[in-house]
Amino acid sequence: MPATIRRVRESDVDTVVGMVHGLAEFEKAPQDCHLTAAQLRAALFGESPALFGHIAEDRGEIVGFTLWFLNFSTWNGVHGIYLEDLYVNPEARGSGAGKALMTELARLCVERGYSRLEWSVLDWNPAVRFYRALGAVPMDEWSVYRLDGEPLRALAGTA
Repeated sequence: MPATIRRVRESDVDTVVGMVHGLAEFEKAPQDCHLTAAQLRAALFGESPALFGHIAEDRGEIVGFTLWFLNFSTWNGVHGIYLEDLYVNPEARGSGAGKALMTELARLCVERGYSRLEWSVLDWNPAVRFYRALGAVPMDEWSVYRLDGEPLRALAGTA
């Protein structure tokens, strides 16, 4: 039986934080993950939340999650969903939990008139095959850029 998908609850925060740290380990960057329960709680349940999430449950146990936020296509004139994280516990992979989570996000896009669902994935991640099987296509002509740390502070100081 596939996982049940529901919105993340405040009582799920500690579990999700642990899973985010598990994702960082999987992506070979545990030293870069500093998320705390207080930060995630504020982002999801604060005064004006801009982060949203879903949980995959199997027999009452959380086996996966998504964290996402809205983006906007100026060309289409409508919002979309940017999937920040999707994670399924190793023992639950292949159970359909990941597909159920993606299906829920696709359903939200269609229901709300959003034009796209997009995310980034490391080239070496075996999930690439899963995403392609869903019909997702890589945006090979686009490069992701990031400004953080000292270069971000330096640029901000020039204002």
